[in-house]
Parts: sequence; C-alpha cells; structure tokens
Amino acid sequence: MFGLSGKCALITGASRGIGRAIALGFADAGAEVAVLARGTDALDQVADLIRRRGRRAAVITCDARDADQVKAAVADAVAQLGRLDVLVNNVGGFASAGPFLELRPEDWTETLRLNLDSVVHFCRSAGRLMVKQGSGSVINIGSVAGVGGVPMLAPYAAVKAAVASLTQTLAAEWASSGVRVNTIVPGWLTTGLTKTMSGNQEVSDGLLRAVPTRRWGEPEDVVGAAVYLASDAASLTTGSTVTMDGGMTSSVGGPAMIDLLALGRITV
Repeated sequence: MFGLSGKCALITGASRGIGRAIALGFADAGAEVAVLARGTDALDQVADLIRRRGRRAAVITCDARDADQVKAAVADAVAQLGRLDVLVNNVGGFASAGPFLELRPEDWTETLRLNLDSVVHFCRSAGRLMVKQGSGSVINIGSVAGVGGVPMLAPYAAVKAAVASLTQTLAAEWASSGVRVNTIVPGWLTTGLTKTMSGNQEVSDGLLRAVPTRRWGEPEDVVGAAVYLASDAASLTTGSTVTMDGGMTSSVGGPAMIDLLALGRITV
C-alpha cells in the first residue's frame, strides 16, 4: 500500500532541496516522475538519477507564477508520462526578510505570486484532470512559518498560512471526486532557502531555541510523509497537515522562543 508503482507524479521546484529529495524518493517507491523548475541544468541531473532507478523522468521548465505556462506544463507532463496521479506543489521561497514596517509593497507581491499564485495555478490545471479521472493526490508544501508566524518573515508566513487554508478547502470540495489534498509542514531544514540562517551560528542558535530537538532537518526528512500521502495507504487522509518541525509548534512558547535579535541579522 505504501508503494507508488504505476503512479505518475509532477513535482514543482524539483531541481534542489525538498523537491529534489521527494522526486528521488518517489522514484525509489516506484513512481514515474516529471520534475519541474525554471531552468534545466539541475533538473537534468535529477532526471538522470530517476532514470538510473529504472523509472521514467520528464523534464519540464516553467515559471510557476504564470498561469498559461503552468497549464502548458501540466499538459506536457501528461503527454510525456501518460497520466497524472500526484502533484507536489513545492516551488516557493522568499527574497527578503526584515521587520514588517520596513517591507516594500513589492516584497509582498513577489512572495504572494511565488508561494500562493503558483499553488493556485497548478491546483487548477492538475485538479481539473484529477477530478475528471476520479482520483489523485495533491501535496502542498507549507511551512512552520505559516502555523504560528515567524518574526521578520511576515509575507512568507502569511502566504504559507493561506496555502494551508486552501488545502483544507480543496480537500472538502474534491473529496467526493476521489481527489485528496494535504499539506506537509516542514520546520527548519537545511536548504538553499535557509543557507543564510543555518550557515550563521548566531542566527541558527537563535532559531533552534524554539526547536525541542535542537537540530536542523534535512530535505530527506520530508520524503517518508510525501510517499505516504501519495500512496494508497493514505486513501482516507485528506485535508490533513503533517508537521515535521522537531516539536517546534507543539512546544510551550513555540515560535515565540525564537531569538528576535538573531533573526534581525538575517540577510537574503
């Protein structure tokens, strides 16, 4: 039940970090995988690793902020793989960090387009296919920032909270059509997005004050949850949130324990 043999998946933001780890994890579990990002260089490497595992791989370039490009990308994935059973909305990030009152309007706009509009575009295009075929699994990658809020990351926290809300709404709307929609909420992981945090000892220590396990996670820590949600083992799981944050949001004080002075030293 936990295998993905016979399933075809599309993973956005798959050139590195969480997306790359999930792509390889899906291939290990038996899935055929379409990997998507804005550029092809790193994607070609991921696709090669998928093929070495004996699975088909499709490489697709797309600006996830553009609805027309997303529609074409989903059609391309289906054309290359034959069908679409799983969508992982992983593309996202932030280009600025700082106090709320110092953020520019464009900081909000760009963060919204990259982290929320992209999810909306892919859910619309892939959702139509899945609802029509009567089955499918959508996995949205959220963030601990969207659960309790994170100082200095107001736009990112706000849009990730919106993704969690959208997940629950679509889960309710699509349940009768056999399409499941869930969210994975990672905590602090060592990725390209967080390298300025994990690589700065003072900032890292300030963040980990709020994490009971006192360590950074790795992208591979997310793979097991993603494989489960994509598999038939999760047939009754929809509208759910799988949180993988080292106990941060469940601990007393939670995100409030973050060292604000350390966060104030973040540079993006």
